[in-house]
Amino acid sequence: MRIAVLSNPGSWYLKDLTRAATLRGHDCVGIRFPRISASLATGSPGSPGSVDETVDDSENGLDGADAVIVRTMPPGSLEQVVFRMDALARLEQLGVTVLNSPRAIECAVDKYLSTARLQSAGLPVPPTVVCESSETALEAFELLGGDVVVKPIFGSEGRGIVRVSDPELALRTFRTLERVDSVLYLQSFIDHGGYDDRVLLLDGELIGGMRRWSREDFRTNISQQGQAQAWTPAEEDIELARAAAVATGTCLAGIDLISGPDGSRMVLEVNAVPGWRALARVNSIDVADRLMAFIESHAGGHARATG
Repeated sequence: MRIAVLSNPGSWYLKDLTRAATLRGHDCVGIRFPRISASLATGSPGSPGSVDETVDDSENGLDGADAVIVRTMPPGSLEQVVFRMDALARLEQLGVTVLNSPRAIECAVDKYLSTARLQSAGLPVPPTVVCESSETALEAFELLGGDVVVKPIFGSEGRGIVRVSDPELALRTFRTLERVDSVLYLQSFIDHGGYDDRVLLLDGELIGGMRRWSREDFRTNISQQGQAQAWTPAEEDIELARAAAVATGTCLAGIDLISGPDGSRMVLEVNAVPGWRALARVNSIDVADRLMAFIESHAGGHARATG
């Protein structure tokens, strides 16, 4: 079986997936989004002719791939991002297993859309306001209790997230973001006791759990120097995580849960390109091998379709 991994050069995750694939006798190759191209050809107008379509890359990593694992979603122009999602969708239509699906990735990388889907599914989320003007954001700042977390609507690993509780600083922050044409995504700051919990699911099944905490920062992301320990989620947490994965259409899902001061649980985020390096280490779980076993059962022996 041939497995393509959309990843950054030198990615630890590409190395881990390659290791797991090799042990199972599969070919695993890394590719980059900017290398992807699509070709379309039909018969002459008005005459019968089949459609010939390919989605490949300049290094032939996608050629004959049975599955594609998305391990990165690099920034780009609107046109570039739309084309990347379209190309992944066409690969699916051509019979290639894509993990996660482009629909799930589109939802999960958009904090507004994913939070709205969670709220529509009746799942508890922090109070949230999304807008474009600094004046509206300042009104939302007061509405949300005067202590908010401002996040980029696209982003991961805690990058670009700030907490503001001073009205003057809040206005300066909002005006700065407005000037660079950013969408302002504000959430009430939830006093979560300095920790949050990650539930990693694959097709609704629990792979493992991890508790993350930080003594220096309200962000607990491992990439922001957060610490991790093994954590066994309660059945209620697993069910909440499953409902969040269903709401966002995510097969491989990293769901972040927090507890409010009263102990009530909330879904903070659903990650469709979840990291597992720390989770695998603290739980002694081979996550990459689990992914390969899943792909074997879902992508074995496929043949690309046309049309």
